[in-house]
Amino acid sequence: MKKRNLALSLLATSVLAGCAASNNNAPAWEHDKSYDITIIHTNDNHGNFWQNGNGELGMAARATLVKQIREEVEKAGGSVLLLSGGDINTGVPESDLQDAEPDFLGMNMIGYDAMAVGNHEFDNPLDVLAKQVEWANFPFLAANIYQDGKRMFAPYKIFEKQGVKIAVIGLTTEDTAKIGNPEFIAQVDFTDPKEEAKKVIAELKRDHNPDVIIAATHMGHYADGNHGSNAPGDVLLARYLNEGDLDMIVGGHSQEPVCMEGENQYADFKPGDECKPDVQNGTTIVQAHEWGNT
Repeated sequence: MKKRNLALSLLATSVLAGCAASNNNAPAWEHDKSYDITIIHTNDNHGNFWQNGNGELGMAARATLVKQIREEVEKAGGSVLLLSGGDINTGVPESDLQDAEPDFLGMNMIGYDAMAVGNHEFDNPLDVLAKQVEWANFPFLAANIYQDGKRMFAPYKIFEKQGVKIAVIGLTTEDTAKIGNPEFIAQVDFTDPKEEAKKVIAELKRDHNPDVIIAATHMGHYADGNHGSNAPGDVLLARYLNEGDLDMIVGGHSQEPVCMEGENQYADFKPGDECKPDVQNGTTIVQAHEWGNT
């Protein structure tokens, strides 16, 4: 797996005979055939729609690269899923003053499939968040955010690629309750994402029987689960679930390029280096630093 100016993770799934499927929910894929699914992911955009003073980054460059990757993958017979680990809001005045509208419209043009809800999505009044949801042509996902006893967002979205059914679950850090603006989140509840993930996975298996389950999270990656003063992140999520329940975590929040060297140790990653994702309890974990870069 190589990272190229924005985070890129490859998840090649081999869907083979023996995967569970009921007679009423038979898979559309063929037994004994491999299906290559490329996951492109970014996180912690923080208003970085425009290129910086050095002519780097920005959504125009991101769009060019995503288009190139899509064309390469599809030409080779594969499929692409484009996900965000959240925190589109807060960081650049030109974006902040427009409620991040340029960022969401740019994400529409690039063709994002789904995003996790980040803690900075709650930096503004809830009517601004509702407006952003309307702007986006892709779902905001969060299984563990409640208002008036009901989930504020869809807990998951199911995609089908070449007959392979892929479920994407959204999860947000519990720390949002502490670090969010109390003026705007007083009536919002952030429950334990690990418990919510377990419930949603059980529901997915019962009702949809997906071939692949991915969590798009905004929880942070902390090597070996050492989260310090922060709420538990992706490593403890993976360890909490039964092995094999979750195929992949596409993360955000800690703004680390999750490239590992040895067991539970971060590599000294530089753009262009090979990147080895973390693997915990059978779950591959990736994160793409910040701002659309690596």
